[in-house]
Amino acid sequence: MRVARRTVLGGALAAGAASTVPLPAAASSRRLTNLDHLDYLRTTVTPPAQVGHSTYGPGPLGVLWTYADRQPDGSYKRIGGGTYDPVTDTYGQGAFNADDISRAAVVYLRAGRLSVARDLLRGLTYLQSPNGNVVLWMQPDGTLNPSAEPVELPDPSDSGPSYWLARTVWALGEGYAAFRQVDRRFAEFLRDRLELALAALERQVLVRYGQWNVVDGRRVPAWLIVNGADATSEAVLGLAAYVGAGGSARARRALAQFAEGIAAMSAGTSRSWPFRALLPWAESIAVWHAWGAQMPSALAAASSVLRTSIGPAIEDTAGFTPLLMTAGGPDNGWLPAPIDRTQIAYGVDARLQGLLAVGLPGLKQLAAFVAAWYFGANRAGQAMYDATSGRTYDGISGDGVINRNSGAESTIHGLLSMLALDARPRLARLAQELAGAVTPAGLQVVEGESATGGQVVTPPSAWTGESQWSSGAYVALSAGSTAEWTVPASAQPRLVLPVVNLLGPGRTTWSGGGRTLGTIDHAAPGPQGISAAPGVLQPITLGTPLPPYATRIKAEATAGTAQIDALLLIPSISTLSAGNAVLLSSVDARARTYPVRTGTVAYSYTANGVLHSRRRLTGGTSHVLVQPGGFTIVL
Repeated sequence: MRVARRTVLGGALAAGAASTVPLPAAASSRRLTNLDHLDYLRTTVTPPAQVGHSTYGPGPLGVLWTYADRQPDGSYKRIGGGTYDPVTDTYGQGAFNADDISRAAVVYLRAGRLSVARDLLRGLTYLQSPNGNVVLWMQPDGTLNPSAEPVELPDPSDSGPSYWLARTVWALGEGYAAFRQVDRRFAEFLRDRLELALAALERQVLVRYGQWNVVDGRRVPAWLIVNGADATSEAVLGLAAYVGAGGSARARRALAQFAEGIAAMSAGTSRSWPFRALLPWAESIAVWHAWGAQMPSALAAASSVLRTSIGPAIEDTAGFTPLLMTAGGPDNGWLPAPIDRTQIAYGVDARLQGLLAVGLPGLKQLAAFVAAWYFGANRAGQAMYDATSGRTYDGISGDGVINRNSGAESTIHGLLSMLALDARPRLARLAQELAGAVTPAGLQVVEGESATGGQVVTPPSAWTGESQWSSGAYVALSAGSTAEWTVPASAQPRLVLPVVNLLGPGRTTWSGGGRTLGTIDHAAPGPQGISAAPGVLQPITLGTPLPPYATRIKAEATAGTAQIDALLLIPSISTLSAGNAVLLSSVDARARTYPVRTGTVAYSYTANGVLHSRRRLTGGTSHVLVQPGGFTIVL
């Protein structure tokens, strides 16, 4: 996807609790990783001479077609990106791109197919310019296309830092680590090209190390690649591999600085937005997306080399991910309401890799719920990965429709997940056992404009510049006016988080179930800073939960004006049922029990992912313990 844009764990184990948590004892010997479809996407090209572009040795370069569209007969056709011109045999973007070539190289490196990885790394380095940046697109004949249609940013694509530069660093770092013992000369070439890329990052990005920007009152690091913790995290994966294999002092320094910037993007609490997640974009405090969110993986990789804290990675994986899964899984966009509910392998793999990289036993169990997406534990109820062909389908829409194309990005990240599962066969078996129907029962969205009262406003664009109105509209309240919503009933108390535009001045008082729930000050939270728009959409947690069985929520504007996008409702205990297993996630401030009717063992984890207790269940209905802000897994 191309976009313009060692902690000490608190708490002790309860009496009788194990420090390690078993997965099923038996494991399937059948490997899941099948490289056939990725092999199909590969080809070679001999480009014409182009000034400033060279690679290691003579001969054709390994490249990768961008997309594979499913044909009516079930076969697949390889195509490029953008409008195709049959007269010139060119695409508006190109046939092959650095993003996919780099990540495919990582797949082959991790799979031990070094000869294929070598060819792809040669193709990738040909795309690198003398300034260290990388041209994104190449046409079918090998001609570079630095200015694609539609326009990519930066334009030309090698004129500045980019996602594809970050991913190139990822591939070069893992490539150096793999080749330094088997082909020293090629490894030295990869080292030189990585150092060239690193020089570009120092000049263009790390020159701002130690500087901070402001976004709607929050201080954010100014030294992230394209202001993205997501992009930066992929570079960190490569730098960690490189430094771990004996890379340079400058690479170690850059690794530490980038990891520090990513860690600074941690935000929220167990009860407040964004629920301890690492935010991906340092130009908005209102956006989280699953795709490319490799931040916990990157912090874990950096920690393994530098022995730095992984506290924010634990918060993201043990704190945010259970809530995300019980809300329906790794959606493409919480902006800040869950709006883009499309799910793709790029997002699923990022969640899986983060859980496994942090590596706490409970997170490995949680990883099985994430990985089960590939085998049918998803909105469509169908497998998204086909082990007989090696295809991963391109995504599932929010209403459960599968896109059965199988392009490079989906194939790559599906295979990265399968490689991780094949290295952990017990986990792989559990993930497949969870592949039955899934039932999430967590966060719900009530649209603002569904209220009785107030004025519905439809702005010219749903996108504000830094976030998005959840359905393209909102309800406005002026002083003295009210709005009232009917919401589904629940047997549990629920947190109520109105998503409001903090632009001010204004104040609203909220009530429901016969009690006052809280008051919201709609003033801006601080200076706008580098944010693209005044005001900011934020879910604000009301201080008092909505009582059980209450079905009405009322807002009264007591001063100024208010813009209300949506209401988020989160039960004290959210659940996700998959197969015969259950995941429970808490936003409660105290330990609670919850009834379950399946499973044989309940594992209760603290908010930091530490095992608190383990209890064997005896059948029928059992009340399992869920720690405050923690999660419980019943298997």
